[in-house]
Amino acid sequence: MTRVFAAMVLPAACGAVTAYFGYYAIWGERGVLALEDAQAQLGVRQEQLAQVRDQRQRLQHRISLMKPGQVDPDLVEELARSELMDGAPGEVAVPRPKPQP
Repeated sequence: MTRVFAAMVLPAACGAVTAYFGYYAIWGERGVLALEDAQAQLGVRQEQLAQVRDQRQRLQHRISLMKPGQVDPDLVEELARSELMDGAPGEVAVPRPKPQP
């Protein structure tokens, strides 16, 4: 009986170690399923980054139009109308919602 038990100790220990690492390779904190979640989150974050970069680029373009000595008159008129709600004599200003980015 002792001999059979001694012969089964090494395979049982190897099986336990394999099961332990196999479990964490799939369901563990850094396993295959966690990798899929991380990749999904990465896709969402990359989309958000692209939107922020696009918004930043649009803002930089508007800022470049307002450099001293190179001011775009159309942009000045647009800003004046949107911020001050002033118009020419005889014009009626109708407020409208700001465009969503």
